[in-house]
Amino acid sequence: MPLITKSDAQKSVSNMRDYEATYKGFTWEAAKSEFVHMPSGGMNIAYSAVDAQVEKFSRGKKTALRWCSKSGEQSDFSYAKLFEQTNRFANGLARLGIGKGDGFFALMPRQPELYIGMLGALKRQCVFSPLFSAFGPEPIKARMDLGCCKVLLTTAHLYKRKIVTIKESLKDLRCVIIADELDQSLVGIPGVVSFRDVIEHSDADYITRSTDPEDNALLHFTSGTTGLPKGAIHVHGAVLSHYVTGRFALDLKEEDVFWCTADPGWVTGTSYGIISPLTNGVTMIVDEGEFDAERWYEILDKQKVTVWYTAPTAIRMMMKMGEDLVKQFDTSSLKLIASVGEPLNPEAIRWGLKAFGLPIHDNWWQTETGGIMIANFPSMDIKPGSMGKPLPGVTATILKNKNADYVEAEIDEEGELALKVPWPSMFRGYLGQEERYKKCFTSGGWYLSGDLARKDSDNYFWFIGRADDVIKSAGHLIGPFEVESALIEHEAIAEAAVIGKPDPMLMEVVKAYVTLNDGYLDSENLRREIMGFARKKLGPAVAPREIEVKDSLPRTRSGKIMRRLLKARELGLPEGDISTLEIDPTVAKVKNYD
Repeated sequence: MPLITKSDAQKSVSNMRDYEATYKGFTWEAAKSEFVHMPSGGMNIAYSAVDAQVEKFSRGKKTALRWCSKSGEQSDFSYAKLFEQTNRFANGLARLGIGKGDGFFALMPRQPELYIGMLGALKRQCVFSPLFSAFGPEPIKARMDLGCCKVLLTTAHLYKRKIVTIKESLKDLRCVIIADELDQSLVGIPGVVSFRDVIEHSDADYITRSTDPEDNALLHFTSGTTGLPKGAIHVHGAVLSHYVTGRFALDLKEEDVFWCTADPGWVTGTSYGIISPLTNGVTMIVDEGEFDAERWYEILDKQKVTVWYTAPTAIRMMMKMGEDLVKQFDTSSLKLIASVGEPLNPEAIRWGLKAFGLPIHDNWWQTETGGIMIANFPSMDIKPGSMGKPLPGVTATILKNKNADYVEAEIDEEGELALKVPWPSMFRGYLGQEERYKKCFTSGGWYLSGDLARKDSDNYFWFIGRADDVIKSAGHLIGPFEVESALIEHEAIAEAAVIGKPDPMLMEVVKAYVTLNDGYLDSENLRREIMGFARKKLGPAVAPREIEVKDSLPRTRSGKIMRRLLKARELGLPEGDISTLEIDPTVAKVKNYD
């Protein structure tokens, strides 16, 4: 697809009119000196997102959050109301004995209590960790234990469905705050309180404590190929990246109505569904409902959304429904559409031009980077299929491992995408995994992303694929080990291996290969039972969509299952080097290591 060029008129209204000049002259130190700090000189995410908007910028009467319920009702929260409610929540946490460094987790749908709870907890200097509400009990327990969760904010429904069975085994949990009404079955349970009581019995005056920029603020879990989920630690100073990238990559201005469709259970929904829009003083839309193309178009129309940040999976689903549906709504308020989660194909960009009259701007970042690192900027010509160019303040390159050392790749040569450290939103560690964290960096001061990419002669970056086998499904990162561990708890399963199978809508779906214990025979009913078991344990977003029963699974001589080989066979690709595979020549099949 040919280059999509931007007119001088389009560039002139952008926050960053000249990319090259801005990139050359930008420094994080200069940006920090202009950013509004706490009176004490510290940095606190909630102070920048709420307190400063009221006290420094006089935006108290402006709508900060507009909530659209599933039923179609609408509730507005001004910056002043958000200020008052988060103050009350912070005071309520103080009464509960919760303070600096304590783990505050949220297992919530997109409801106002989630946003108030998060910001109030950050004022109290807790470490906030969001959980995706579609997770099953086992993934929830693993993350709460790793993050030393002391307080959980959730709903009565989610508490009964997912927390009751694991509550007694949660070693650090002291309090559960129920966001909606307490029914009779929950009244009087030790450690269970209502959100309303926390708010109504707390004072509206709260002074956000002096917070060092390096104090821990956010804990985002991301799955690895082996072992437990990785807890990426982010600090309050990351707010500077959230603010700057919102201005440059998303072109946020005070008058904008901004809608990020990502769930706050994932890093995008926190960084760009809460922090970035509020620190930039815009009105943000929060939709409680799940994806529905007609509903989404109605929100774009009715709310006069100007900046829309969504995911490729949703775009592909809308593409499938055609352009005629879009044309039934007025989306002329839109000035920018951006996408993140997985590479955006050129066809989607072409469709954006047809459906909305706007190209869709792809960008790239990770849980570990904390914020957008590479983007197709509003003032920059787009090469469809490209990730774009690095943010001002971000130095990116392609590295190749040569003779046990890293060297920069040539133009258009494939290698690992790397970023020069530091930057404000860079993660500060993997919780309890110091050695694993160290392996993410080279001795030359580069962060290794694990993503394969190339850079062209115009400094545009192009995504190629993951260097490991983490599964990307509908924008979610799924670790095979976590799924496999749940599967083998089923009485019929002896062992399991999980891969990502390409899917035209979701990018990948989870496929599981299993071997059966003696006494069990493969059948359609058994496979359905296993999938139901997995959905209950892991949640529908993580559980396998397909089960294949095998006599044995390929393993290395050290006993490690070779997922790579399974995926190659599934896709009909070359199997590569299988010299490390342990084969029993007498039966011509792989040995089991029981």
